[in-house]
Amino acid sequence: MSSQKRVKNSQSQGKPSQSSNSYQTNLSAWKVKEDLSDSKSISKHGQNNPVEDYEHADDKAEDALQIAVRYFEKGPTKTSRSKDKTLEKHLKTVENVAWKNGLAPEGIDVLLNVALSGKFGSAVSTQILKCMIPATLISEDSVVKAVSWLCVGRCSGNTKVLFYRWLVAMFDFIDHKEQINLLYGFFFASLQDDALCPYVCHLLYLLTKKENVKPFRVRKLLDLQAKMGMQPHLQALLSLYKFFAPALISVSLPVRRKIYFKNSENLWKTALLAVRQRNQRPSPEPLKLMLGPANARPVKRKWNSHSVIPVLNSSSCSKECGKKGMSLSDYLSSNGSFPLEQLKSFPQLLQNIHCLELPSQMGAVLNNSLLLHYINCVKDESVLLRLYHWLSQTLQEECIWYKVDNYEHGKEFTNFLDTIIRAECFLQCSVLQSLKELLQNWLLCLSVDIHVKPVMNSPLETTLGGSMNSVSELIRYVGWLSTTAMRLESNSTFLLHFILDFYEKVCDVYISYNLPLVVLFPPGIFYSALLSLDSSILNQLCYIMHRYRTNLTAAKKNELVQKTKSEFNFSNKTYQEFNHYLTAMVGCLWTSKPFQKGLYIDPEVLEKAGVAQYKSSLNLVYHPALLSYAASFLLQEWPEERTVNLSSIRGKKWNWYLDYLFSEGFQGLKLFIRSSIHRSSVP
Repeated sequence: MSSQKRVKNSQSQGKPSQSSNSYQTNLSAWKVKEDLSDSKSISKHGQNNPVEDYEHADDKAEDALQIAVRYFEKGPTKTSRSKDKTLEKHLKTVENVAWKNGLAPEGIDVLLNVALSGKFGSAVSTQILKCMIPATLISEDSVVKAVSWLCVGRCSGNTKVLFYRWLVAMFDFIDHKEQINLLYGFFFASLQDDALCPYVCHLLYLLTKKENVKPFRVRKLLDLQAKMGMQPHLQALLSLYKFFAPALISVSLPVRRKIYFKNSENLWKTALLAVRQRNQRPSPEPLKLMLGPANARPVKRKWNSHSVIPVLNSSSCSKECGKKGMSLSDYLSSNGSFPLEQLKSFPQLLQNIHCLELPSQMGAVLNNSLLLHYINCVKDESVLLRLYHWLSQTLQEECIWYKVDNYEHGKEFTNFLDTIIRAECFLQCSVLQSLKELLQNWLLCLSVDIHVKPVMNSPLETTLGGSMNSVSELIRYVGWLSTTAMRLESNSTFLLHFILDFYEKVCDVYISYNLPLVVLFPPGIFYSALLSLDSSILNQLCYIMHRYRTNLTAAKKNELVQKTKSEFNFSNKTYQEFNHYLTAMVGCLWTSKPFQKGLYIDPEVLEKAGVAQYKSSLNLVYHPALLSYAASFLLQEWPEERTVNLSSIRGKKWNWYLDYLFSEGFQGLKLFIRSSIHRSSVP
């Protein structure tokens, strides 16, 4: 960097009244006069530092870019004899800087207007659009202004096609989508153009929300399909519409998922990867890029997982919120969203969940567990569709043809897949939620149709016994799936919450739905919940065990009343399995005699762990999920005591401690103790 630039930077930092912190969309704040290129060209004679030389070259290129942008903004000059040479020079400047470092939002704003206005003709517009590579983000306002030029009709059909291709490729780099979504009707009307139709469908697929699905749009898509045939891009949009509003589309669509859209990134793919890599890991060496479209897929390429998963970035306005240099009008006009870079803890997520704005590049959430939590909670189909679309595009285009050529690249590729698998834990929770809803709907149908006569010679199982067997198979399959998921996810508490939610529905089938079915959870789920460090998990398990006991007791009484053996009588194995679980729970929570039967833990292991009295060291006081509550109880009731003696909680204190736990919200534990334990036997 030149010495003069360092002086300017140091001077500007010393002026508190400068407004350089605010987001500037005015090109005048970004432009410089042509003579700045001369004033900054101070040579470094006698110094051969390659890093400084490279930075100095960047400064000169930036100055030349600003001059070129001013030239394009002013428009062509008719009197200039050297117009062609000047135009070619400035085009080359824009091209070099764009493909090397990317363009700033202000530069893209100007050049988009130039390209779509057709000032310099179709050929120049095409060259400019091919250079529209962002250094960071693209302003939504720039896109809206560019779309407005499409209404004027001053650009050619080829330019329109290239613009839509660019818009799809850069979709994740646009800082906001609200105003663009307001143009949904305009984009939809562009489906009439056969040349634009595939790319407009792709854009609409990315933009569509539930409120965008209207009957007249469904009819229009069906008319286009009748006219053009079963085109993949039309099938994609119809499938999305059917997902949001199944009642509006009665035609059958292909179930098998395939690649609906051609790769619109092809022209800018290598540049975008290089820009992402540069933003993640700055290098003094220039990144070598191949200008133009990638006509053939390389057999081998260097894999860099960091260049594939985007960096988590908030919009520019979000970053500027709260800065001292921001004016009141700027603050009031900002969207007030919480900067994602500052989201570091779960309490922060809870406090700001109402003002979070997901990143424009959805792949960035894969490295942030808090945002994955948020996505799983909001249940927004459009968010999941954007994430799934990004995953499918990345896996299909980045991974299918990838070939490991050395150990380092193979390790990076494996890390990328591991990141996706870790994120799948949150997606697995969504699968469990869907399976729970499926089970609920199935049980409701069976409870309504229980008295309907079976249909003879039907390919479907219509008898009650057959239906119960099918439901039982589903529940056991989910049990196997849950056990495997818990093993793969290292007993994730978050995942266990969703598993127990499923079994809250399963444990009450006999009474709530009047159906002869009781299926217990597998041991891997029961013991994971019983020994969980999370108190809410333990409370949830107690409630489920209470409902299992209530349902099995009702089933046993019904069997005794009927006095005749029925095909729906439960086997003794079910009762024995429940009694085994019940004994283990009472031993862990009440009698301090855990795992005397069934699950065996080597005493030497417990002794090495420092548990001296392992045979009587696990109950409501010493359970790892309740230790903090026991300590809080003693500090609250006897604050004058200098030491916390947990062993003192016995006799009357034990009953007081129970009442304290119940007041803290342990209603599941309360129901379990009342139904399964005699409180007269206080430890």
